[in-house]
Amino acid sequence: MHIRIILNEPLYAGNIGSIARVLKNFGYRDLVLVNPCPIDDEAWMMAQHAYDLLDGARVFETLGDATAGSNLIIGTTGMRGETTGRHIRMPAYTPERIREKLSGTKGGASVASIVFGREDHGLTNEELMMCDMLMSIPTAEQYPIMNLSHAVAVVLYELSDIGIGDILLADRCDLDLLYEHLEGVLCDLGYPAHKKHKTTLMLRRIFGRAELTAREVYTLRGILRLVDYRLRRG
Repeated sequence: MHIRIILNEPLYAGNIGSIARVLKNFGYRDLVLVNPCPIDDEAWMMAQHAYDLLDGARVFETLGDATAGSNLIIGTTGMRGETTGRHIRMPAYTPERIREKLSGTKGGASVASIVFGREDHGLTNEELMMCDMLMSIPTAEQYPIMNLSHAVAVVLYELSDIGIGDILLADRCDLDLLYEHLEGVLCDLGYPAHKKHKTTLMLRRIFGRAELTAREVYTLRGILRLVDYRLRRG
């Protein structure tokens, strides 16, 4: 599977350079930056022999633009047990479990974007809601938050031996249409407004974990269209 590493608003140039080096260590090349700090001499010094990756890193203004074309968006979080936003951050898989789930997908044809947040407070709840799956490195509860470049290294190490198969995941556009369709059907069914947001997010998590193919998405949307039809007749 094609792995895209996205750094969302990284604060320190040294981390960006170090992460470029980590990508080179494990044979990955797709580095994307969202509103990064200036790429200064420290970044180039930390990049060592990965100058080409640092120079070729693509820069976007929004996380939505950075994840465009992704079949799967995996958000990272170190805050696994907090009360506020728990329904947004759970469940979170370990990198090892993510590797198991991604094994068997069609090599090169499917893109999994792994999003890492800011060094000081990670990804916001709104940004995590954009993700299909969540990943968390099992660290000590007393000090769970890792250095950004170290976290990327652990994740890429775990993903370095993903088995290649013939499963082609659904396109991002088809998935987004499915999620919009689900939300629309909930509205048409008169689903309680105060529950709709959490339920829509839960469905997104369920289908994200399922790693849907295009045919499966079309089947689900066909069922939803039938529900729409029955509702209109009613």
